[in-house]
Amino acid sequence: MTTLIVTLPPEPADPGALYDYVLTPDGSTLGEQSRAPLALLPLVGKAGGDVVAVVTAQHLSWHQVQLPKGTLGRHFFQEGGALRVRSVLEGLLEDRLLDDTEQLHFAIEPRPATDAPVWVAVCERAWLRAALQALEQSGRPVSRIVPEFAPESLGDTLYVMGEPDAAHMVCAAQGSVAVWPLSKASVALLNWPEEKTIVAEPAVVALAEQLFKRTVTLQQSAQRQLQAAQGAWDLAQFDLVNSSSARTWKRWSAWISSFARSPRWRAARLALLALLAINLAGLNAWAWKEQSLLSVQRLAIREVLTTTFPNVRVVIDAPVQMAKEVAALQQASGAPSGRDLESILAAFGSVAPVGTAPSAIQFIAGEARLKGLKLSEEEISSISFKLRSQGYAVSGEGDSVLIKQVSGL
Repeated sequence: MTTLIVTLPPEPADPGALYDYVLTPDGSTLGEQSRAPLALLPLVGKAGGDVVAVVTAQHLSWHQVQLPKGTLGRHFFQEGGALRVRSVLEGLLEDRLLDDTEQLHFAIEPRPATDAPVWVAVCERAWLRAALQALEQSGRPVSRIVPEFAPESLGDTLYVMGEPDAAHMVCAAQGSVAVWPLSKASVALLNWPEEKTIVAEPAVVALAEQLFKRTVTLQQSAQRQLQAAQGAWDLAQFDLVNSSSARTWKRWSAWISSFARSPRWRAARLALLALLAINLAGLNAWAWKEQSLLSVQRLAIREVLTTTFPNVRVVIDAPVQMAKEVAALQQASGAPSGRDLESILAAFGSVAPVGTAPSAIQFIAGEARLKGLKLSEEEISSISFKLRSQGYAVSGEGDSVLIKQVSGL
């Protein structure tokens, strides 16, 4: 899925603000990359595209807190649960923050542990809302918000970025994210160890090597944006996400898109296609076998009918035709059949309660209606069950019982 990764500018309400962006066709490969005003950013389709907003390190502060037991329930982002979690965060962080908590946006780390401290990212709510609104109004609604750096993503690497006259450094400090201005004083104070890596953008590579007096690794800002988008963080929480179902759907759609297009899932896709092909071939083989067996059984029944009754030349429904031929033979020989009144009364008398006798009998076309019987529903059900094995169907209608043959003898 094509993904547009946009770094949010310091002044999103400014029409002349420039946005650093990266366009990736599959979420892992760098495509188009540049800096442009909002109106000139690439457009991605709603069905086949995604927009990821990156919040720079300067706009985020990081805090680690221990949440009370039970705060993070299974659905803690659903309505009342989200309000409760936010209230807990406001109480825990109130003394650590310079701004009023009502003016700030909070986001909890992905898959937080319930029994260990969790990381909370904090930024200015009005600024973030303005940036998201500007992108949405331009036809580029954001589906995910990620931090430029997260505490677990820095490791032992120092990043130098920006322009020579306004450069800054980002590194891990006490497990958190620290932002330093790039100067002789800050470099001396930081005292970055020789064995640890320094990565710099092209514009500040020379300045970084001069101040640190060592060779640094070159990295384009687009690579850093792509790495940020590949992280598990999503700052769209609490009032910035509509519902837990929308959040879940967004994650599933992103995973499905990654599975369908990402090169790392190619082997899994081929295995899945092979499995589907094998199962489809197996189902077709099984259906063919069952169809062949059914055809053999039908042919055997037809042969029994035509062999037993040579006068039957056209077979339409072998069981029905055989029942009719048997009934005709019985009638011609004078032997009683299951459709005769005598047979029906004998079958009924063998299973009816002692002393049961009808006051009237109506017999038409193999159906006998016995009137004047005072039988309960349980007794009629019992008679029906016992006569079913003899090929008769029994039903009660008021004080009458209707008996008819439903299968040949």
